[in-house]
Amino acid sequence: MIAVIDYGMGNLRSVSRALERVGGKIKVTSDREIIENADSLVLPGVGAFSQAMENLDSLDLCSLIRQKIEEGIAFLGICLGLQLLFTESEEGKCAGLDIIPGKVKKFSFKEPLKVPHMGWNAVKKVMSSKCKVMEGIPDGSYFYFAHSYYVEPQDEIAVLTRTEYGLKFTSAICQGNIVGVQFHPEKSADMGLKLLRNFIEHR
Repeated sequence: MIAVIDYGMGNLRSVSRALERVGGKIKVTSDREIIENADSLVLPGVGAFSQAMENLDSLDLCSLIRQKIEEGIAFLGICLGLQLLFTESEEGKCAGLDIIPGKVKKFSFKEPLKVPHMGWNAVKKVMSSKCKVMEGIPDGSYFYFAHSYYVEPQDEIAVLTRTEYGLKFTSAICQGNIVGVQFHPEKSADMGLKLLRNFIEHR
């Protein structure tokens, strides 16, 4: 069973439907007992970093998420769910879960580039990574993005893919049992579904 964590900040329905479409058995929940007994965890999210951390804290889920990741459970963070894994964010100068060392930074561009970065963009694999979540996905495949902030891992070994938008930013990470993507696989057509299927099959 895959627990899709509900902390009031997510596009839960579209994520859950996409996971079910590729064979996942899903429970959308904020219940600690269900999360404790899940086979894998998915943390989606859209919105403000500081509000997300406040919501997770009010539900007493921060320490549980850290615990389950330390125990080796397969974990997928999507968009804001990726950013929350990091040490801190420039958005509200807020501390994150501090599972992946690094920072969340805001895009700052002059015209013609606009913030947020929205729409389809190419995802380039970092060839040193052997993370199976990208198996069968051609290098340079397009995924759908909608974000104003991007992650900057402290350790380059965590970088799974990069994408260019004014600068080359980390668009996915993979570290042990943790996968995080800045794009929205649930909105990324066949390649997004392939990534979710890989997560389910290789967890």
